[in-house]
Amino acid sequence: MDGYYAFMLVATALVLLMTVPALALFYGGMSRAKSVLNMLMMSYVAAAVVGLVYVLWGWSMSFSEDELLGGLFSNPFTHFGLKGVEAGDLIYVCFQMTFAIITAALISGAIADRVKLSAWVVFLPIWVTLCYFPLAHMVFGLGYLHSIFPAQDYAGGTVVHINAGVAGGVLALIIGKRLGFGREPMKPHNLPLTMIGAGLLWFGWYGFNVGSIVFVEGDGGELDTAQFLTETGVTFLNTTIATMAALLAWLAVEKLLHGKASSLGAASGIVAGLVAITPACGAVEPVGAIAIGAISGAVCSWAVGLKYKLGFDDSFDVVGVHLVGGIIGTVLIGLFSSASAPGGIDGLLYGGGLGSLGDQAGAAAFAIVWTGVLTALIAFAIKYTIGWRIDEEDEVEGIDFAEHGESAYDIATNTGSSHF
Repeated sequence: MDGYYAFMLVATALVLLMTVPALALFYGGMSRAKSVLNMLMMSYVAAAVVGLVYVLWGWSMSFSEDELLGGLFSNPFTHFGLKGVEAGDLIYVCFQMTFAIITAALISGAIADRVKLSAWVVFLPIWVTLCYFPLAHMVFGLGYLHSIFPAQDYAGGTVVHINAGVAGGVLALIIGKRLGFGREPMKPHNLPLTMIGAGLLWFGWYGFNVGSIVFVEGDGGELDTAQFLTETGVTFLNTTIATMAALLAWLAVEKLLHGKASSLGAASGIVAGLVAITPACGAVEPVGAIAIGAISGAVCSWAVGLKYKLGFDDSFDVVGVHLVGGIIGTVLIGLFSSASAPGGIDGLLYGGGLGSLGDQAGAAAFAIVWTGVLTALIAFAIKYTIGWRIDEEDEVEGIDFAEHGESAYDIATNTGSSHF
């Protein structure tokens, strides 16, 4: 057990690294130079706000034994402030906290360049309370959703990626487009930052997936060492090869459609593969992992271009990568799941029939509806009270100086000084 706790300490630190600094750099590099600090701040602030909320009532809503409303969530006051939680369980609390943090932070990529930090701070605790904690209970805590659609979701295809992807899409629609979207170029200002962020995300994702060990308890509740070694090995390998396949598939589609294989495409392909394998990493054999990664990379590469045709300003493709990739990974478990993997359920291609496929699709659909409706209610409430948008003049000049009194780059000029 000492080795297990050491392993979980490392896994938890890796998942926190996925938000700060990995996601912050990934999104920050894709933003314009006048907006990069704000983009970084949205990830860092999400870590602080969601982390504190998780300790106060998030853990209790997600995992306490006192279920409410038929298992939609648990009582937020049963373990409020971690009251009654044993010291030996605190590392698992911290691990699950980092999942809530990155889920909320992912949403920020859909609404870059135009949102007041104060509105973001108000949105975060309300959204995780109404959307994240209930879904975490229903999937990870085996609540209501698991009772009607007993889907496999090893590390958060529904809870994290579909959840964040739907929320990002809803906010982008309600908040509206950036000024000039579709008329002027809004190119990434620093692709090396984005590539570094993608690499750190890949590194941190081993904590995310491999740390989410599910099937390692023996009959007496003790740690089954042999199962632990098998499960961690399978999830580590599947996470790796699915990401590789997605990267190459994204670049192939990009080359076919646009004639170029870009560094941004490589970084995005990495994330698409990681997203898709997240729910499936403990359920599939290596060939299935490669297939899921390749399908996700190809489909997401095509999907991100739709926002320009639809006039939909999802700034950094949260919908095209996390929602689409999350749906692909969740649903394809129903095809590629194998009884020889730690998940232990045969999917359609392994003779298991349509049952698993139906459960996976049903869970994905439930998550989309749940989060879509509740996010819309929260977004409209903020829009018609404190408001989401910064002033148009500030958006044109740059959100960094308007919101933070700083600029990321002061190069031989007094314009946009970093001093107040």
